[in-house]
Amino acid sequence: MKGILKRLWKYKLSIFLGIFSLLIVDGAQLIIPLIIRKSINLIQSGHATMMILGRYALYILGLTLIIAILRFFWRYFIMGTARKVERDIREEIYFHLVKLSASFFNKERTGELMALVTNDTDAVRMAAGMGLVQITDIIVYSTFSLAIMFKISPMLTIYALLPLPLISLLISFSGRLNYKYFKEVQETFSYLTEKIRESIVGIRVLKGFSQVDGQIKDIAVTNEIYFKKNMKLAKVSSLFEPGIQLGATLSFAILLFFGGRKVILNEISLGDFVAFSSYLGMMIWPMIAIGFLVNMLQRGSASMDRIERVLKVEPEIKNPQLPRKVKIEGNIEVKNLTFSYVEGRPVLIDINFTLRKGQKLGIIGRTGSGKSTLCYLIPRVFDPPEGSIFIEDVDVRYHDLTNLRNAISFVPQESLLFSATIRENVAYGKTDATEEEIVKALKLAEIYNEVMEMPNGLDTLVGERGITLSGGQKQRIAIARAIVKNAPIFIIDDALSAVDAETENRILENLREFLSDKTTIIVSHRVSAVMDADEIIVLEDGKIVDRGTHEELISREGFYKHIFELQKLEEGLVR
Repeated sequence: MKGILKRLWKYKLSIFLGIFSLLIVDGAQLIIPLIIRKSINLIQSGHATMMILGRYALYILGLTLIIAILRFFWRYFIMGTARKVERDIREEIYFHLVKLSASFFNKERTGELMALVTNDTDAVRMAAGMGLVQITDIIVYSTFSLAIMFKISPMLTIYALLPLPLISLLISFSGRLNYKYFKEVQETFSYLTEKIRESIVGIRVLKGFSQVDGQIKDIAVTNEIYFKKNMKLAKVSSLFEPGIQLGATLSFAILLFFGGRKVILNEISLGDFVAFSSYLGMMIWPMIAIGFLVNMLQRGSASMDRIERVLKVEPEIKNPQLPRKVKIEGNIEVKNLTFSYVEGRPVLIDINFTLRKGQKLGIIGRTGSGKSTLCYLIPRVFDPPEGSIFIEDVDVRYHDLTNLRNAISFVPQESLLFSATIRENVAYGKTDATEEEIVKALKLAEIYNEVMEMPNGLDTLVGERGITLSGGQKQRIAIARAIVKNAPIFIIDDALSAVDAETENRILENLREFLSDKTTIIVSHRVSAVMDADEIIVLEDGKIVDRGTHEELISREGFYKHIFELQKLEEGLVR
């Protein structure tokens, strides 16, 4: 609960105004039974007049009007603040997630993270809003009602509150179970969300492998588990609420018997009995509210614990305390780079190369040889060891992170597009890009004509992850996006794999002049994409096993020459 209270405190003025309004509303509601008590006693004694009763009726009407007006204000301030807390937590989670390192997302399920910003933030909102209201009501109603009830008849009050210990035990037992089961429900919900998300994203694979029926069964099993977890939680609530109602009913039964007896014996007046009954009802409401409150606070607490677990994860990659903001022109040096995702299992071993502004490096190698990892280390998507990668003679770990990444146009292997228009996707790295810049980039990427043939041209929506486009179209739009950014360092990580050889050659030819003043790293399985590089390195099992220019590499036996001859033979067969 500390996490919720800390975030509520940010809006202390609104909370103060809300509680102040609520206290007046509660106070007004507590005064009304006293007015009714006085009126009944006057009627019973024969001293009531129409003027007196009219005056009391106006008092009640005035109090009701105050209640109506201030009820709006306490709802506005308290419930509005709860909505702000919900908004803040959702933003806090998102802002924290985007700062976390890529390795975090390798371990966490997307469905789990989605549940945090939906179900869990909703549970926290309920605890922050209605939880605060109910705590205030319970304190005010219980204290004031108890005081008046004792004033009317101490013994009758003790009798009426006999069921209270039973209710307290029920609340304690139920609260622990509620916390446990609600946490299980939320965890299962996140797992179910992830399963459904995977099914929707991978619908083409499911259909292609005829696994729709199997996936339906799998989802049904997970959904059944989620249902059973919810039923366990529902059983606790179902047993708890009737227990509270039973305790409340016992209190009224006791009041009717002992209180009625006191009225008959003239130990208390009829007005006292009616007022006592009203205040007992107000006491019963906190008893029932405690049940709802415990459930709500336990759920909010469980959700806040889940949220704070993620918020406590420290980003592995941070901006240095004293970042070096140097002008990046494209001078890169890699020295003795060895990198592992898992301790003791290096994916890159003793990598060395130097690139000056305007030079091009080609990287070629088998699948899993470490090519993509090397590309991701330069912009610090993953963190390289200290003293292994330098840009402008400054270790990348000491560069200002934003400045470093702004200086790199990166086309990753997986061309991820956002559910937006083609225009918005291409301008993603430069939001103020002009129409001319976008059109030029699309032409260089050999996708402009295809875009113009689409129903809405540049304003065509590409769907989630670019699902309405082919693999080759997505890759070329991703290349156009990198072109528009126009950074001094350009990295293409096998981003032409879904493009035919003829289109690839046209794109590379188009890019030749554009990249002439940029430092370029091109990763590819095709020799044609790297053959004009100033240097080519061949990776195998994370090591550089060969290096040189295209002419040097084909002049000696090795993987590069072997791939070159195979691809040359394929081209001949195609012709």
